[in-house]
Amino acid sequence: MEKEPWGMTNKVRVGIIGLGSWGSCHLEAFHSMPQVEVVALCDRNEERVRQLAETYGVAHAYTRSEELLDRSDIDVVSIATFEHEHFGPAAHAIRTGKHVLVEKPVSTKLEEAAALAKLAEENGTFLFAGHLLRFEPRYADIYEAIRSDRLGAPQSMYLKRGRTKGMFQTYKRTHTVYELTVHDLDIAIWYAGSRVKSVKAYGRAVHDDTVPDILWSCLEFENGTVAVLHSNWMTPDAAGFVMNDAVEIIGTKGTAQFANNGSNVQLWDERGRTSPDYFIHHSLNGSAFGALREQLTYICNCVAGGSKPTYTSFADAVHGIAVAEAIIRSCASGKEERPQA
Repeated sequence: MEKEPWGMTNKVRVGIIGLGSWGSCHLEAFHSMPQVEVVALCDRNEERVRQLAETYGVAHAYTRSEELLDRSDIDVVSIATFEHEHFGPAAHAIRTGKHVLVEKPVSTKLEEAAALAKLAEENGTFLFAGHLLRFEPRYADIYEAIRSDRLGAPQSMYLKRGRTKGMFQTYKRTHTVYELTVHDLDIAIWYAGSRVKSVKAYGRAVHDDTVPDILWSCLEFENGTVAVLHSNWMTPDAAGFVMNDAVEIIGTKGTAQFANNGSNVQLWDERGRTSPDYFIHHSLNGSAFGALREQLTYICNCVAGGSKPTYTSFADAVHGIAVAEAIIRSCASGKEERPQA
């Protein structure tokens, strides 16, 4: 039976795999969307998945992703597992005819990212990368200013992403380029409208030699645009800013810039200062808002209407992984490197 258009009787049916801090945000955002039904959850932590299923009224909870993926009543699977565990569930979901959102990085291996893109094309399913900054109003407005020629073609781009030292203890499990820089890689590729030709990168390990907690990446695009991406895990926890980000885009006709280290609400109390983020994901009065929900809404619109995504690009995400690998090679070699095709 043909599915009725979204907004009538049918809802987009969702399954979520991976319920850590960010996967739980996916659940909270999906749960707040009236056009969505969360059908099933999966996490290897049985106590956590059952507790979240009970809290959000989700009927089915699993500890093995295969059980969720073999269900026939799921339209979209959201994969928010550890970075190196994305490929298996994503490939399984595609093969069973489901549309898939893969959190960033889509993989830590270029061959896996490319294989997912090919598999989705062969199976006729939509594949989305979790690069939600395209739905963050400030980044999106800059893109619109580029697209409308208000800024003109980008000539120089600077994108900074700073996070706290405390967060580094958790996220040093994955190279900084995949955990932090990958967001700005997607934005730079999106803004430039071109592919990266060459990379020169510099990494500095200050607190732990596992991965660099300071990373500078200099990119030259095929169309001549140059970009510097600066990622670090060096913000003191006591500073009260979880996200210390900045952007400057210089085009042929104008410049766009912002910094968020002092523009949000600041709360001062006995514990010190905190500055909540309202742009990415925030909950209020039992609902959720921010770039995550906007991204999920876009995905559900595409799925419900059968419309191939155009605002997002998994091909850009695959290229971003190729650039990420070149950045890692450049840090190791001290030389300029070129992304693999």
